[in-house]
Amino acid sequence: MSEKNDRASWIKGGAARCAVPPKKPAQPHRLVLLGAPGVGKGTQAELLCERLGTCQLSTGDIFRAAKSLPPGERTPALEAALDYMRRGDLVPDTTVLDLVRERVHCLRCESGFLLDGFPRTVAQAEALNGLLDREKIKLDAVLSYDLPIDQIVARLSGRRTCGGCKAVFHVTNRPPRIPDLCDHCGGKLLQREDDRPEAVRLRMEVYEKSTKPLADYYRQRGLLVTISAEGAPEAIYERTLAALKGKGAATKLSE
Repeated sequence: MSEKNDRASWIKGGAARCAVPPKKPAQPHRLVLLGAPGVGKGTQAELLCERLGTCQLSTGDIFRAAKSLPPGERTPALEAALDYMRRGDLVPDTTVLDLVRERVHCLRCESGFLLDGFPRTVAQAEALNGLLDREKIKLDAVLSYDLPIDQIVARLSGRRTCGGCKAVFHVTNRPPRIPDLCDHCGGKLLQREDDRPEAVRLRMEVYEKSTKPLADYYRQRGLLVTISAEGAPEAIYERTLAALKGKGAATKLSE
């Protein structure tokens, strides 16, 4: 979309409304996105939203924005989520679902949606299914981006972050002009502990173990669409469109 959408209706909940009114595309899409860290799921979400006219509904964006919202603008579920986060606890399924319920009008949006970061468990998927049924909303597909673990390790372990301005580089895909120094402020580039190869492999093991039941849940319902995340973003995007066409979830994707 040419205008910038602040997605206030999703980020803030309650009576907040987005800066850009919804525009009903010829074929609105209602999708769930799955994919391990490092597969490029975020880039694909941006491309899909920009070109298909859908809106990215990321629960992570809600959590990131929550702390900066004044108390008077926080919904009850958001306050509950912040309490868990302040204690360093995981936000439970019931609270995450409450956050989505408070924003159910976003699921009814004429532009369609891309749910990113939710559901994460089978319990959340079942709850979402019940919510969509009550709202008479049909989920078109669950896009699952897949990449061999060695490539994920290479992508994530190659990241370097500036200790000063926090700019992010990559040793092969986006190297700094001067090795180990930030292009912007000259600060030292560092590798985060959770980007070290051994840490990445451990994260992938945890992700696979937690996500397999969710993928199986959607596969059994005929909704799972697995897409190779190898190659350039544009090639992955074209692969996504082809997969959706093959499933029958899109008829005018090339327009």
